[in-house]
Amino acid sequence: MSPKTLSGIPGAKKRLFLIEDHPVTREGFAQLLNYQEDLAVCGQAGTAAKALSLMESLKPDLAIVDISLADSSGLDLIKDLKSRLPRMPILVLSTHDETLYAERAMRAGARGYVMKQAPTAELMQAIRAVLSGELWLSQSMRNRLVQKHLHSETTPISTDVETLSDRELQVFELIGNGLTTRKIAAKLGVSVSTVETHRGHIKDKLRLANGTELVRRAVGWVNDQRK
Repeated sequence: MSPKTLSGIPGAKKRLFLIEDHPVTREGFAQLLNYQEDLAVCGQAGTAAKALSLMESLKPDLAIVDISLADSSGLDLIKDLKSRLPRMPILVLSTHDETLYAERAMRAGARGYVMKQAPTAELMQAIRAVLSGELWLSQSMRNRLVQKHLHSETTPISTDVETLSDRELQVFELIGNGLTTRKIAAKLGVSVSTVETHRGHIKDKLRLANGTELVRRAVGWVNDQRK
């Protein structure tokens, strides 16, 4: 029996769809998941466009999404998926720092966030928790959110990258990856002036004097994320 026919049968495996732009990593996760007695991968995609074209027909029980995709931001994809398949839960699996992206992902519509560096047992626990209707964050991230809520009224104005909007953060990361304003505009499907506006907002929020400081800060931040 193919994975596509399993959903709805009592005791059947839950059908998962993987969105990850590195083929080797994606295949590795697929093998790991298919090895589980209660889980089966019903589809895979390396881009947001392919994921959207397949998932409306496959209607998986859970989507597992990476934050970085070749053609889109994972945050934008989460929003699109929630618009098209509002009842389907989404779990983010990413190398991106959870302290910066987990809350953003949850606001976009994800039900959980797991770092790729997490133990396999934790990933499986997160998948089953989200499939059961629960939210999933690491204990350290839950503690961080509690502290943030408790001190929200007394916390001074921050100049940290955390203050950037989702789109500003995406532009900031692309700057750090060496893309010019024109290339960023083409990648995001927006005008050059829109990207320039985002750059201005980023400089204001991070209190940077000019474009040179912006590039230096963005490159340093991207390099830190890769460590």
